[in-house]
Amino acid sequence: MKKEQIQQSFEIAKARYAEVGVDVHRAMNELDKLPISLHCWQADDVTGFENPDGILTGGIQTTGNYPGKARNIAELRADIDKAMALIPGNHRVNIHAFYGDFGGHFVDRDQIEPKHFQSWIDWAKEKNYKLDFNCTCFSHDKSADGLTLSHPDPEIRKFWIEHVIRSRKIAEEMGRQLGSKCMHNIWIPDGSKDITVNRLQYRKNLKESLDTIFEYKTDDNLMRDCIESKLFGIGAESYTVGSHEFYLGYGVRNNVLVTLDAGHFHPTELISDKISSLLLYLPEVMLHVTRGIRWDSDHVVILNEELLAIAQEIVRADAVDKVHVGLDYFDASINRIGAYVVGVRATQKALMQALLEPLTMLRAMEAKGQKFERLALLEEAKSLPWNAVFDYYCMQKGVLVGQDYIADIQKYETDVTSKR
Repeated sequence: MKKEQIQQSFEIAKARYAEVGVDVHRAMNELDKLPISLHCWQADDVTGFENPDGILTGGIQTTGNYPGKARNIAELRADIDKAMALIPGNHRVNIHAFYGDFGGHFVDRDQIEPKHFQSWIDWAKEKNYKLDFNCTCFSHDKSADGLTLSHPDPEIRKFWIEHVIRSRKIAEEMGRQLGSKCMHNIWIPDGSKDITVNRLQYRKNLKESLDTIFEYKTDDNLMRDCIESKLFGIGAESYTVGSHEFYLGYGVRNNVLVTLDAGHFHPTELISDKISSLLLYLPEVMLHVTRGIRWDSDHVVILNEELLAIAQEIVRADAVDKVHVGLDYFDASINRIGAYVVGVRATQKALMQALLEPLTMLRAMEAKGQKFERLALLEEAKSLPWNAVFDYYCMQKGVLVGQDYIADIQKYETDVTSKR
């Protein structure tokens, strides 16, 4: 698109939004305050660098065999850099523990240290990225039976407790060196494929494991822990130890943040409605934005109704500085860099629409009981030229506008990923 066209469309949009009391420049400034955390595991199909021959377990599966996946740290970082160059704004990178820089040596999960992630920190400093982190409680011999922190064997639990504590220390060091609070997410695959008669005991085990993990106190200014629930998973269809109710209770009681994953609930259950409730009891909320189809299938995020509803709740709750947004999907059936760019841009488009909502007018109408007027303005807002503002935002940030990024990714595939 030509700059003149983008500028002209923006000026028209600016005037249209001014009519309903919206400052488009303020909306763009607010969008800058909402970085998206790109998940490193999209680029290599959740393989990691701990063991190149490792088998993915824990109810996680990638489908597809599109060529060109990242095979090592250098390729993974290059692919993330390429995606970042096509996304407006400054964003974060989310790393799982088995993506450490282990120098070709096997380092077991209970032995990982900040030094194994120093090259990630150095890379982030060079690129002006910030980092988030996750312990990796799957794809390991000690998680082969589908249980980790809730395992009936205290020695197995001890192993995973040590791993999570060490992951928390790594996250804290990331936050310290990069000057930005690192979000450390705890998700475990624990559950049962079939009928379970001792549900309470497994949850007691998990609670005790978490209590031990959190005995190590971290600096909230450097990192925050998040606990992530799931409805069910492959191999855990009948029972999931870490349910939403379990983690909600634990989080509120112990001031541990709760992660809401858009694909971890019933197909008709929406996380957008949960955000405002969590914000009443916890200082911040972590979101994993994904797109489930039928179940938690982790499809590439697109601009759909639920994504827009999530964005609207963040803005309507005045929680731009309280909600952390990360992506969580892995699609091996399409170009992986393209999957990054589509997902992040879709999330930003939803946030842009939410930030451009004529909220002051809508709140005034609601306060006056003007239900027809509120509904009418909500409908009219849907067709206001938000896309012209987003195009201008992209241009101002120096990234390709509109569909122009498609050809750029195709060229990267021809020049780089197709030769792997």
